[in-house]
Amino acid sequence: MELTNKKIGFAFTGSFCTYEVIFPVLSDICDMAEMVLPIMSFSSYNIDSRFGKAKEHIAKIEELTKSKIITTIEGAEPIGPKSLIDVLIIAPCTGNTIAKLANGITDTPVLMAAKGHLRNNKPVVIFLSSNDSLGNNLKNIGILLNSKNIFFVPFNQDNYVKKPNSMVSRPELIIPAAESALDNRQIQPIIV
Repeated sequence: MELTNKKIGFAFTGSFCTYEVIFPVLSDICDMAEMVLPIMSFSSYNIDSRFGKAKEHIAKIEELTKSKIITTIEGAEPIGPKSLIDVLIIAPCTGNTIAKLANGITDTPVLMAAKGHLRNNKPVVIFLSSNDSLGNNLKNIGILLNSKNIFFVPFNQDNYVKKPNSMVSRPELIIPAAESALDNRQIQPIIV
């Protein structure tokens, strides 16, 4: 199912190193979707990093989506009851967010958006970006791989020499993964 005429939730968490490769995909999604609802975790909304200042990221996201960003838990809460979106893409999705999602913790706007959206039996697409994917967080990834309505953008080790536990999803596969998720299918292969 194509993203054309769909309402897309697009959520950012704090893996700032991936933003530059995600922004072009977000732009493409904005060109095809009926509406893109941006959501940011507290960290992604507030932290300046070596990969850019929070205000610059906020301005870019709002420019692309032509929407104000949801930045609070109470702002994200209506996503479920009002069935505001067809698919939620969390890109990037940190190991911290994955661990909380796998364990039912809802303490950020992104997690509230996911919780509300999942209650409607609609797909959540995860763009994995974690230095601990093959470490302590592997069990949480495993839980989510076996969870209803959770789908992953295919991923691989991004630097197996210097960061052997690190894995990151492939940005060029975000749209195909979301389209497959809307058809209730996990895009394959999942590890590329």
